[in-house]
Amino acid sequence: MQEKIIEIENFSFRYNSQSEPTLKNINLDIFEGEKILIIGPSGSGKSTLGQALNGIIPNLHKGESKGKLLVNSLPFGSSIFDLSKSISTVLQDTDDQFIGLTVAEDIAFALENDEVGQEEMQKAVKFWANTVEIGNYLNKKPQELSGGQKQRVSLAGVLIDESPILLFDEPLANLDPKSGRDTIELIDKIHKETKATCIIIEHRLEDVLHADIDRIVLISDGQVLYNDSAEKLLSSHLLQENGLREPLYVSALKYAGLDVSNVKEIANINKLQLTEDQKKQLLTWSNEIKNTSQLTKKDELLRLTDFSVSYGNDSILENINLTVDSGQRVSIVGQNGAGKSTLVKAICNFISSQGKIYWKGQDISDENIAERASKIGFVMQNPNHMISQSMIFDEVALGLRLRNVDEDTVKSRVEETLKTCGLYEFRNWPISALSYGQKKRVTIASILVLEPELIILDEPTAGQDFKHYSEFMDFLDQLNANGNTIISITHDMHQMMEYSDRTLVLGNKTLLADKLPADVLTNEELIKEAHLKKTSLFSLAQNVGIKDEEAFIANFIKYEQERRDINE
Repeated sequence: MQEKIIEIENFSFRYNSQSEPTLKNINLDIFEGEKILIIGPSGSGKSTLGQALNGIIPNLHKGESKGKLLVNSLPFGSSIFDLSKSISTVLQDTDDQFIGLTVAEDIAFALENDEVGQEEMQKAVKFWANTVEIGNYLNKKPQELSGGQKQRVSLAGVLIDESPILLFDEPLANLDPKSGRDTIELIDKIHKETKATCIIIEHRLEDVLHADIDRIVLISDGQVLYNDSAEKLLSSHLLQENGLREPLYVSALKYAGLDVSNVKEIANINKLQLTEDQKKQLLTWSNEIKNTSQLTKKDELLRLTDFSVSYGNDSILENINLTVDSGQRVSIVGQNGAGKSTLVKAICNFISSQGKIYWKGQDISDENIAERASKIGFVMQNPNHMISQSMIFDEVALGLRLRNVDEDTVKSRVEETLKTCGLYEFRNWPISALSYGQKKRVTIASILVLEPELIILDEPTAGQDFKHYSEFMDFLDQLNANGNTIISITHDMHQMMEYSDRTLVLGNKTLLADKLPADVLTNEELIKEAHLKKTSLFSLAQNVGIKDEEAFIANFIKYEQERRDINE
């Protein structure tokens, strides 16, 4: 019989800075060797639970606790040092975890602290580096690696300690689709080989289900709502009720009227077993939904001709030629390091480039940053990297004030922009009082107030649950309906499918493709070359025998949009 390695009984925790507890009467047992997925909407308490397990709470974040929490027999409140022998954590942002100057030094850090001998240390570093397939990069700086490679370095750094529990805090958040899939496969491999207990905290449910999970724990409002198999969860309505995204193929089956509790192997698209009657029902639904929308040609807004970017002697992008029309929603995808952020920074003139850039047919290649900013607004992925003022009104007003706009005009334009962004009632609030999603709206407001026609966003939905993701993307769609052209850099294939008119695929220093989103995700050669991931809808279509996978995906997207519009 499996032994309990984590025991939680009636555990509650309240931060000193808050009046109400974040965790409320949590009861949860985790057994040796299990692989557990913890999910929940933003603010549900899942990250707080993770920090209570690894000792960040209460050692760094203080508060009041009640009940019992044991990690490998160590009680809540044990030192981080003592807990580190039982539980190791891989953080969401791997850059925050690096300490060594080289990959080898970073992996060896824990052993150096334990004063392990050089010969034994080098042997262990080599073993774990090869285990996570990073052995050829030991002399590289961690910062020089791709997102997926960085994740492997972090994993080797915690595996070398051979802790019985591995905690992964949103390991997929900053990874391209292929790297995300590879990471899930690697975690699965490590779990099977080491027999370690693995706890994964993650938003991207469908991606995690690429490999088998023993149990899913759903936390909402600080409480455990569900603690059972993935199959039973997918057959319920708990995901939708708690603002979480269910796998796309599961949504399609439900839209077709199937009772998914009768679908075998529902938790894994690669193992899904549909009866002939179930396939027929899905085919009938697919034939009933039609998507007649086509990408219509509009007036040219932005054009790049022979556009290239280099960092020193390193060529990043070469001879990019593309056109963006007014009012379009364009997504940019590609693997980590493909040059997506480099491209948009060069468009904004944050970094130098070669070639020509045209705005409504006029050459603006020689315009400075300020001149381009009047046309093109750039919103960074992390709002905290953009915000410099303490009050919301002042942050949104900053760009106008720097341009010496008179204060009456500043007041009028800021208030109008805050209304557009749904922030007017908060105009006199400190920014510190806002949620992450609200801060992102503030950064957009600070750009929108300058009245750019084109807004570029870097990973606009990263780290957001499905409810906040949907609200934010619907807000961007409203801006688009009001006349703004939207370009989004994204690793989120669902965002690309549902909220884009066109997709630009970057890779190998060039533009690999400029296609409709459904066409991108059904082109297996392009998917492989650009480190994307085949959508589960494509796999479902093949399972059922639908010949035109592109049309099926496009129909699904249109159907979802119509459902959302009706519900609104």
